[in-house]
Amino acid sequence: MESLRPREVPLGGLRAMTVRRTLPQRQRTLIGAWCFVDHYGPDAVGPHGGMVVPPHPHTGLQTVSWLFSGEIEHRDSAGFKALVRPGEVNLMTAGRGISHSEYSSPGTSLLHGAQLWLALPDAHRHTAPNFEHFTPQPVNGNGWQARVFLGSLLGTRSPVRTFSPLVGAELRMRAGTTLRIPVDPGFEHGILLDTGAVTVDGKPLELNDLGYLAPRGDDIEIVAQEDSLLLVLGGEPFGEKIVMWWNFIGRDHDEVVEYREQWQSLVESGRSDRFSLPSADLMPPIPAPVLPNVRMMKRG
Repeated sequence: MESLRPREVPLGGLRAMTVRRTLPQRQRTLIGAWCFVDHYGPDAVGPHGGMVVPPHPHTGLQTVSWLFSGEIEHRDSAGFKALVRPGEVNLMTAGRGISHSEYSSPGTSLLHGAQLWLALPDAHRHTAPNFEHFTPQPVNGNGWQARVFLGSLLGTRSPVRTFSPLVGAELRMRAGTTLRIPVDPGFEHGILLDTGAVTVDGKPLELNDLGYLAPRGDDIEIVAQEDSLLLVLGGEPFGEKIVMWWNFIGRDHDEVVEYREQWQSLVESGRSDRFSLPSADLMPPIPAPVLPNVRMMKRG
């Protein structure tokens, strides 16, 4: 197991909440199609705290929102408006281009969860924007409970559409529990430890780390020394190189530059051939950062 340590990143403006980012990293860009893992909380939400992310764009990916506690209001330029609640997955397909905003709801006092991205394969990355919501039923075993929100695991399957073979699940384990998880031998996996203490295949996984496991022909063994909360992510090796910058995924530097220009055109003049804004949003859109002064490299 290769352990990926998180780095702290401010999310939002002056009163930004801090997230722990374990993917991408210099040594690893993708785990299957999973290309981005932000993990946050539990954070007390005061009068000026919580999640405040005004309208911003995405291309070439799907966003996966999963909460352990709290509530987030989502609205996007495709006309979808929804609440993200604990134990319910919201999956937004950006495709050729979408913008959305995220705000913790007024009734939220504690915010705790993960924001995840999936890279879209080349054949599907220009698909029309879309949004899906699903509430997985828990699967219970001796000392453990799982909620499979994407793909299939532990005898249950999610109906939510993805564009490459993968899996995403929440796993809760009681202290002293040993669980052997049958996995697809063609998948690589990432195990994110949110709470507690576990070993994965006999190796300790540090709190907030993302443990990477290459494709294997046997099960994954997880042993909980304390009551523990984890995310299990996995998928077939993606097999494509991508350029990921800010909120865009493309296939080369020039493509990402064009995405930025289209977004800035919308921010500055209200016109864009690719992007529009969520209706009646609470805040103005976020301008794009300055581009790097070197050509962006493909990774993966």
